Amino acid sequence: VFKACDEDHKGYLSREDFKTAVVMLFGYKPSKIEVDSVMSSINPNTSGILLEGFLNIVRKKKEAQRYRNEVRHIFTAFDTYYRGFLTLEDFKKAFRQVAPKLPERTVLEVFRGIFSA
Repeated sequence: VFKACDEDHKGYLSREDFKTAVVMLFGYKPSKIEVDSVMSSINPNTSGILLEGFLNIVRKKKEAQRYRNEVRHIFTAFDTYYRGFLTLEDFKKAFRQVAPKLPERTVLEVFRGIFSA
């Protein structure tokens, strides 16, 4: 993706090149704020994002995406009625299946802790 987006073979990605790379890899156009954040984090002596920096950025974004997918998967497993939200009963039922010896008080504390945050 880096090579494909570095069309002029400059050895770095400009702002526009970076936007194109994000679209290719993640399927969305990054916001101006996201691009500004990335561009401000690079070495000011370079004209853009070098390959190593690009790989670090992509690695972090992939890890964050993987985490969100895992959370979504767990939530979906708890949301057995596909309502888009969890009730205390949904939560208790899920814990009875995966941790039947866990005291109900603990399940209630976890539920309150998650949903009061």
